[in-house]
Amino acid sequence: MLVSGKAQSSFLYGKLINFYAQLGPISFVEDIFKKSPRSDVYLWNTMVSAFVRRGHFHEAVDCFHQLLLTSGVRPDFYTFPPVLKACRNMNDVVGGKLMHLYAVKHGLELNLFVSNALIDMYGKFGRLGDARRVFEQMVIKDIVSWNSIIAAYEQHGEPIDARLLFDNMQQLGIQPDAFTLVSLASIVSQLSDHRSGKSLHGFLLRKGYFSDAVITGSAVVDMYAKMGTTEYARAVFEGLPIKDVVTWNSLITGYAQNGLANEASNIFHMMEESKDISPSQGTWVSILPAYSQLGALGQGMLIHARVIKDSMWSDIYVGTCLVDLYGKCGRLDDAVSLFDEVPRQSSVPWNAIISCHGVHGHGERALEFFREMLDGEVKPDHVTFVSLLSACSHSGLVSDGEWCFCLMQENFGIKPILKHYGCMVDLYGRAGLLDVAFEFIKSMPMKPDGSIWGALISACRIHRNVELGKYASDRLFEVDSENVGYYVLLSNMYANAGKWEGVNDVRSLARGMGLKKTPGWSSIEVDKKVNVFYTGNQTHTQCNEIYKELKELCEKIKAKGYVPDFGFVLQDVEDDEKEHILMSHSERLAIAYGIISTPPKSSLRIFKNLRVCGDCHSAIKCISDITGREIVVRDSNRFHHFKDGSCSCGDYW
Repeated sequence: MLVSGKAQSSFLYGKLINFYAQLGPISFVEDIFKKSPRSDVYLWNTMVSAFVRRGHFHEAVDCFHQLLLTSGVRPDFYTFPPVLKACRNMNDVVGGKLMHLYAVKHGLELNLFVSNALIDMYGKFGRLGDARRVFEQMVIKDIVSWNSIIAAYEQHGEPIDARLLFDNMQQLGIQPDAFTLVSLASIVSQLSDHRSGKSLHGFLLRKGYFSDAVITGSAVVDMYAKMGTTEYARAVFEGLPIKDVVTWNSLITGYAQNGLANEASNIFHMMEESKDISPSQGTWVSILPAYSQLGALGQGMLIHARVIKDSMWSDIYVGTCLVDLYGKCGRLDDAVSLFDEVPRQSSVPWNAIISCHGVHGHGERALEFFREMLDGEVKPDHVTFVSLLSACSHSGLVSDGEWCFCLMQENFGIKPILKHYGCMVDLYGRAGLLDVAFEFIKSMPMKPDGSIWGALISACRIHRNVELGKYASDRLFEVDSENVGYYVLLSNMYANAGKWEGVNDVRSLARGMGLKKTPGWSSIEVDKKVNVFYTGNQTHTQCNEIYKELKELCEKIKAKGYVPDFGFVLQDVEDDEKEHILMSHSERLAIAYGIISTPPKSSLRIFKNLRVCGDCHSAIKCISDITGREIVVRDSNRFHHFKDGSCSCGDYW
């Protein structure tokens, strides 16, 4: 066509550009464009769109500016949507507002297509006020307009406003489509509105959306998982006639986020066995946190190898998950090395490396990373300060924690949420400043929730202040009476103080409400297989050898001066039975198994879902000394590195 001279019309050149934009190198597309008669806006629009489709967003914006400089060519309503999308994908707020001004200048800001693109762009930027103003100025609104504004509020944590917009849309008689219902599912999960969730599920079933659109099925799986009802999420997943990689990722993420890492791992292996599904970036972001919870370093390293093979190691989200994996599996040096290779223009990887150092008890190093983050002109967010305050709490850095709490508000304008207040109560409580913690709670501008009072009760348990703990528990049950963990915490406080009548009362109250205690378990990975032990477990294939090793260890550490602390036995039984209960705690079973299953002097890495008790902490220090092993234990709060009879926490945790 080119040689014969027949490709003279803009229409034919546009067809060629579109064709090569999908199949050929972008340089060839540009060459075609340069040879074309660029006398009308159609060709310019085609070229801008081609750049955007191929991910060349800067080039798309440059092409738009060349259009403006071309005499006799004016942009039309087809020009702005792709260039606004380019600004959105570059996160270029200034460029996006400039494009908005150009649209106003050319009288196109009220055009339906341009307005929808503006709402979508401002929503991505999180500029909800700008998105709302564009939406309200529109003369005509279609379903895309409503979907864009609802999604903007839903995606930026404003579910109440998003729900009100959805209600307004219904009042105007506009029928929702699949994309509306996907946003609604997320809104329902953010509001923890179980009743509306079931209604939405029923509506989708009646309308046949599950058989027509896989996106809606994935959204419902995600909705139930985020509301904590993983059994419903699994039931919906099993009943879906069509599943894509997003559906599998939703269930894996749901299990991982609800602390069911084993189930997440099992679903991932089922997905691997499915011939029709290939893992995506979202899959790695879903499964790596589950392996982090399990301490399954070997399996996580296999994923790391696949990520490198797929050239995804530099992806900010995958890279951050790998940093978190190695850090949470006790390989802090590897986590730092990976952190150095990840793009660090956003707060996401910084939050991960700060959190990793915090749980290892390296609060001062976490603060150093924070200062490096500020020097690099990376703006911290509310998650950054949760990680920082937690790091200060684990390391006893009270004054530094107070500095971070003030800096967050005064320098960065971040309004504290309940998580920040909870970290501060924990900071004061761990340091034994119970009165300061109590006064801090009373000065809060919002009503304390269960986590706030729970942090105070935990501190009262450590420092054996039963009176304040009882007061805090009364306040706690007024705001959260269905969390079994708080009943266990209060029961343990009474048990530590020897007040068995209080223990029985709390346990009876929990039983009467149908609440069951989360069983304690510990895991250890040996030969790339994760072995899980429950307290008093006698079902392991090497049970006899494990208890024999435990008995020998107990005799040796007693000779070293270890004396069992029966204050950590939560049953009113005889002393010999108390000693047996302590000896069969899950972390000790995992350690004994590790000793008989690995070479002498090699390190052991144990992962526990609950907090390590004080007696086990003392015993493991002695075990590390007599065996010459480094024993790393990660409990629900932090890491403990036991070596040569001492612990990295300095007995402060």
